[in-house]
Amino acid sequence: MYYFRNDLKNKKVVNIDVPNKKIKMGLNESSLDPFEVVKDEFLEKMKNVQLNRYFNNITKTLIAQLSEYTKVKPECLTFGNGADEMLYYLFNSVRNDNNSFAVSLAPSYFDYKRYSEAVGLGIKFLSLNSDFDFSVEEYLELCDDENCKLCILCNPNNPTGNLLDESKIIEILERSKRLVLIDETYFEFSGKTFADRIYEYPNLVIVRSFSKSFSVAGLRFGYIISHPENIRELEKVMTIFHLNLMTQTMISTMLEKKKIFLEHNRKIIENKKDIFKQLSTIEEIHVHPSATNFLSFSAGDKTEDLFNFLIQNDIAIRAVWHHPVLANHVRVTISNAEHNSAFIKNVKRFMEER
Repeated sequence: MYYFRNDLKNKKVVNIDVPNKKIKMGLNESSLDPFEVVKDEFLEKMKNVQLNRYFNNITKTLIAQLSEYTKVKPECLTFGNGADEMLYYLFNSVRNDNNSFAVSLAPSYFDYKRYSEAVGLGIKFLSLNSDFDFSVEEYLELCDDENCKLCILCNPNNPTGNLLDESKIIEILERSKRLVLIDETYFEFSGKTFADRIYEYPNLVIVRSFSKSFSVAGLRFGYIISHPENIRELEKVMTIFHLNLMTQTMISTMLEKKKIFLEHNRKIIENKKDIFKQLSTIEEIHVHPSATNFLSFSAGDKTEDLFNFLIQNDIAIRAVWHHPVLANHVRVTISNAEHNSAFIKNVKRFMEER
């Protein structure tokens, strides 16, 4: 006897296929250790947080700090265990029945499909053009179906790294009768946001993360920005006390010292420019501009061999060649000077030997 949903029978267990090597440049993580930055202040703040209780004033404090940081009202915010959990809750909240589906561009964030399917929400894709652009008319045609419950736009897009045309996003917000999700996970690197338009467009939902910009991928903290009415509806599917008080205290402490993390992001952006320049000078390498903390590039038919060569030299990057638009492409996370140097050195060595 099978005890679970019928559609789970043929699904694979969620797994991430990325090499775990000494030099980690595959998951867009930060090389900065946040605990070393805030540990004294964090431990002092924890003295007033009783972990044997559900409630603590740190929750109200954190909402106020996040409101100040995002420049939106507290009632326009909700947070949880990473942007992934926020996506999971959002997908669950819009699913109406087995015919419900979301629409996304492709290639885009790998886990839109995983999380939508996890809650029984279908998903349809519109492929990007070779220049990473798309047709608004074709996108809206998919979204116009009565069973479409959510339009997804990743901006800047992962794994291509580019910003979407702002006028096209606005056109979708104005013409679509659906909820429109803009994934701003890389906002701190792009500097582009629609957060100031949530009252202008009540169908707008924005998701962000602290994993990249605040260096806490392992802590898991993400949040949603939207019109208060959307936040209220979304919170109806969220579990109570879902984000632990220790994480809330850590994030609160980090926001108090946000200048350190934002300065680190500035350095990453400068390092990205340098890596882009160096990759561009290597014959047979084609690298794409990026508004994120990573670069996608191709070595043509040698890409997979380069990927394996880097693994053999203890450097992990990400294979993103599974979609035709990014055939023979990989993605590298910009890191510190030591890691960046090792990456470039090994790429050059491989290309020279081949």
